Amino acid sequence: MIRFQKDFPASIVVFLVALPLCLGIALASGAPLLSGLIAGIVGGIIVGAYSDSHLSVSGPAAGLVVIVLGAIESLGSFEAFLLAVFFAGIIQFLLGIIKAGVIGLYFPSSVIKGMLAAIGLILILKQIPHLVGFDSDAFGEMEFLQADHSNTFSALFSTMDHFHVGASLVGIVCLLIMILWDLPFIKRNRFLKMIPGGVLTVVTGVVLNIFLGRLYPHLEIKNIHMVNLPVFSSMGELGQLITFPDFSAWNNYQVYVTASILAIVASLETLLSVEAVDKLDPEKRRTPKNKELRAQGMGNIVSGLIGGLPITAVIVRSSANLDAGAKTKWSAIIHGVLLIAAITLFPALMNQIPLASLAAILIFVGFKLTKPALYQEQWKLGREQFIPFIVTIIAILFTDLLIGIAIGLVTGIVFILRANHRIPYHYHTSREQEGDKEKIRIILSEHVSFLNKASLLITLEELPKDAIILIDGSQCKDIHYDALEVIYNFAGSAENEGRDITLKSIPEIQSVSAGH
Repeated sequence: MIRFQKDFPASIVVFLVALPLCLGIALASGAPLLSGLIAGIVGGIIVGAYSDSHLSVSGPAAGLVVIVLGAIESLGSFEAFLLAVFFAGIIQFLLGIIKAGVIGLYFPSSVIKGMLAAIGLILILKQIPHLVGFDSDAFGEMEFLQADHSNTFSALFSTMDHFHVGASLVGIVCLLIMILWDLPFIKRNRFLKMIPGGVLTVVTGVVLNIFLGRLYPHLEIKNIHMVNLPVFSSMGELGQLITFPDFSAWNNYQVYVTASILAIVASLETLLSVEAVDKLDPEKRRTPKNKELRAQGMGNIVSGLIGGLPITAVIVRSSANLDAGAKTKWSAIIHGVLLIAAITLFPALMNQIPLASLAAILIFVGFKLTKPALYQEQWKLGREQFIPFIVTIIAILFTDLLIGIAIGLVTGIVFILRANHRIPYHYHTSREQEGDKEKIRIILSEHVSFLNKASLLITLEELPKDAIILIDGSQCKDIHYDALEVIYNFAGSAENEGRDITLKSIPEIQSVSAGH
């Protein structure tokens, strides 16, 4: 019950953030607006229910916009594209069955943290125009190069010529509320801490705009700067707008090419997102990667069948979920239910929300992801951590998520290979009985690198729950930061579960989390 009291307010915040993102991504993808909302609903309810991820939220992803836009054009119809989404879901489900989720364990911590920091910077840069009423780009736009041949920085400079005083006033007030609500004295107050900052921000934005309309009509924020949810006169009208896949296109090989691309890209983005969210989770819980792929597969199968865009786990919504205080996956599920309610029960009310209010929430989330302390932490860890971290940030900022991750990964691998070209990694376990419990001793070898991260994590997670565990690093000359992070995260979660674990001669690390 205590956790649900945290999850429900968080679900409202995620819903408010997801609503314009779903619409914006559909608009940028050249797809019907309803398809983005359907994807958000399916990502919340279907994926949320089946997934074992506690904090990640799934829905339509900005990283797939270019692929979706090109695929609809090449396949000739949105209905044929939906068939590709359906087959992409089947491929993802099969990837989960063959345990392809292990790929997610091979991304260095420095690259994942670079991805989080880059997304934080992009959120700030992309949402500043919306904060001041310059809404030339879709709300969910995340790419550096945009369809109108502008880019992130040129759009930012253009805000000076398209400054809306009313939207700016609302946006700045809402941003100040978000900052205020994160201060310690608010969190210590028994009453105030029960009010979600994101919900208060949106309500303030709506009320402030109403007052502007009555007192200073020329400052009122108009419809073009508000959430633009389709309003349906009846459920029958809503049903008529739902699009279904064209199964007659099954013999078009382009459908299968598109499905394969969607499955691979969506799976990679999902694995990266859940790995990043797991690092942010204060309880250090781990998401089963293979089950997550199966959950995403089920989501895309359903989304394709009922007219939705392809789905992935999305770091922006997941970060907002975490920042709002969510504790379990119920937050993601409830946010999907709220999206249904928004479409069917109160679309006109939702259209009173200024985009500037939502931009304030996302800018604040972005700052939490790219705090200066994160850069200082990576710098102190040395160049082997800092250079891949900063390269990942720059690459994502000037390209897109997946290209930037690939560049960061290659950079990280170069440093790893330099450090590990001589001595291979090995460790062994010794088992002995101690009373009625099994004692397991894991002795690490002289050099433990990032390349050993996956096997080390798998071994630790498969240890018996009731065993006495000793991880012995007395023979180590050096342990890569990622391996240390795995050990300390495992130790923390084991202690939370009441398990008996001891670390011997394992070097301390300054922090095993990012984005706090």
